[in-house]
Amino acid sequence: MRHFTATGYVVWDRGVLLHWHKKINLWLPPGGHVEPNEDPVEAVLREIFEETGLVSKISKNPDATTLHFDYPAIIEPPRHILIEDIDDPEDGHHQHIDMIYYCYPVDGIMDLLQGWSLFSYEVLENALKVHQLGKEHLDPSIYPPLDVLTLGVDAIDATI
Repeated sequence: MRHFTATGYVVWDRGVLLHWHKKINLWLPPGGHVEPNEDPVEAVLREIFEETGLVSKISKNPDATTLHFDYPAIIEPPRHILIEDIDDPEDGHHQHIDMIYYCYPVDGIMDLLQGWSLFSYEVLENALKVHQLGKEHLDPSIYPPLDVLTLGVDAIDATI
């Protein structure tokens, strides 16, 4: 079974917003399932708002090919699409086809949101270097998994 999901790397002040996901014990960005009659852009912006309270926008990809015609409508493509194996105690084993978007808050972030942490570029990049060297095990309670580190660094680089 496969589910479509959308994830948003919310970039602010050279960092990305992550929260400790209690169900799977990992640092993750906001995201969730694409609902019926919803496109992935609507889903990621809804999930960011529901989880953080932030109104956000998609960071346009300057490298994406832009088509020009009136119909059919074109939506912003994701930066990446991942297939993730999920072993949920309630839903059992399934996969997420996860559309990854880079986003930014419309009005910025005045105060750090309850339950959310702003992981700086430096922290993400240093943890990524340590992981790539393979010399030390990164504690998942402190550092995000490799895909989140890599996408977080890329999201910051792409939105500066």
